[in-house]
Amino acid sequence: MYEPSHLRTFLAVAQTLSFTQAARRLGLRQSTVSQHVRRLEDATGRQLFSRDTHSVELTEDGEAMLGFARRILQVQEQAAAFFTGTRLRGRLRFGASEDFVLTRLPEILEGFRHDHPEVDLELTVELSGTLHEQLAAGRLDLVLAKRRSGDRRGKLVWHDELVWIGAERLRLETDRPVPLIVFPPPGITRAVALESLERADRPWRIACTSGSLSALIAAARAGLGVMAHSRGLIPPGLVRLPDRFGLPELGRVDFVLVDGHRPGGSREAADALAATILAGGDRLQRRRAT
Repeated sequence: MYEPSHLRTFLAVAQTLSFTQAARRLGLRQSTVSQHVRRLEDATGRQLFSRDTHSVELTEDGEAMLGFARRILQVQEQAAAFFTGTRLRGRLRFGASEDFVLTRLPEILEGFRHDHPEVDLELTVELSGTLHEQLAAGRLDLVLAKRRSGDRRGKLVWHDELVWIGAERLRLETDRPVPLIVFPPPGITRAVALESLERADRPWRIACTSGSLSALIAAARAGLGVMAHSRGLIPPGLVRLPDRFGLPELGRVDFVLVDGHRPGGSREAADALAATILAGGDRLQRRRAT
């Protein structure tokens, strides 16, 4: 009833909320992406996206289709692997940025391990900038992280907006330097925050620095300062700071998958894990139940 290629296209549009970005991810023309979505909507008899010239949003039926599309594609891949007798083997060195510590990434990795039990998965959690360096040095095979400004490498998982967050009770004095809670270099959000404040000619000071997202969240909850953070991944206990604080805009950020393009079993395993993450990318924007 539902064509798998149409489901893959639907997931790409649902995660990027952009027909243009979905076309780039899939290597298709934008007209083909629109055609796939239209045919899937015809097959379901429901409108899956509400869209105009400025935005794309999932409808309630589109939200429901997310789970169905993921499961249909997963079962199809499992059946194909069973009947072709192909089983992935080898070692896969996967790096994920600190941003995903509190997300449902563990569920996605658990599903991958279930489908590919003979792949030895090694997980490294680090700053996005550090992960890109390790990938370039050949120490990782696949990276899920933020993309540096101006970098066009990698498959887009989703776009997000960077915002200032802090404790709800936090107050900032406009005549005092902005107290910052940041990752150490080469943290990408750190660089964006400092550059934005410098452009706005707003004084700042480092109130807390740590390579651990959990430590930064604890400092922010204690009211030590402000953080630049992905809007879709704001941790519990913290809020987006209001415009009256006068902090400069931070712009958007891309979360991408970057492959080391190394031959052998790790390449096949990297392709399989990348496909799994792309299929379930919308779940990364939802916090893990605690």
